[in-house]
Amino acid sequence: MKSLTPQSEVYFEMINEYKQAGKAIAHFNISNLDQARAIADIAQELKQPVIIGVSEGERTYMGVDMVRHIVNELNQEYDIAIFLNADHTYSFEKVVEAVEAGYDSVIIDGAKLPYEENVELVKKCVDYVRNYEAKKAKRVLIEAELGYIGQSSSLNSSLPEGVSEANLTTADQAKDFIIRTGIDMFAPAIGNVHGMLIDAPEPKLHIDRLEEIKRAVDVPLVLHGASGNTDDDLKQSIDAGIVIVHINTEIRKAFRDGEKDFMEKNPNEVAGYKFGKEGQDEMKKVVRAKMELYSS
Repeated sequence: MKSLTPQSEVYFEMINEYKQAGKAIAHFNISNLDQARAIADIAQELKQPVIIGVSEGERTYMGVDMVRHIVNELNQEYDIAIFLNADHTYSFEKVVEAVEAGYDSVIIDGAKLPYEENVELVKKCVDYVRNYEAKKAKRVLIEAELGYIGQSSSLNSSLPEGVSEANLTTADQAKDFIIRTGIDMFAPAIGNVHGMLIDAPEPKLHIDRLEEIKRAVDVPLVLHGASGNTDDDLKQSIDAGIVIVHINTEIRKAFRDGEKDFMEKNPNEVAGYKFGKEGQDEMKKVVRAKMELYSS
């Protein structure tokens, strides 16, 4: 196999550097250019690497290749490393699509499937990615999750159906899953939930369970559904082994609220870049706070 491309080397090495240092890299999703620019601006200010993620729905909306082009341009313009992740991908075909488009990493999400079906799907994707790497000499990190935490990035009045403590990932499950699939990174369910609760605090993270998983496995651990969790819970999760933290709902809400506030104050304004700027400003507050917390 030829040497890895520079961007692939940086991504793989940086995750392991953060793992050794007990810090976490921030992962934020986007669905438009305003949001991508807001993330890159703050990462540049803080001089920190960042991961931009796009789910299947976000990729469909923006265009799989277009997102890759946008992040390529951002990497040319900014002096920090910006990586692109195909977030929550539910089929082998969609994994192939993202990898062939040049994404740096991909998450295959079979968490809602029965255990053996999840293993089968993930292993099929891993085998494909390893074959792709051998042909293209380009490392692509592949991640999977175990334990259902919901699928929607939205404001919820109650926990998503199917989310419960009974579905928390165990250390034995994590070890078996990683050995059988060969994934590079692993996302456990430790009380984290996709979306945010409207009138109730987010469930506390089970740090003790995370510590058990960390002792049982050696791959980098990823926390999904971190919107709304307290700073203390997030910091404890990083101290216990989390290397990447995903935020989507919280920045979506901030962006929406910024645009909404501007339009309410300026009902006759129709220039999208003006209220988009207000959305960016509110979103940047959340991005900055998270990135500072993760690297402290």
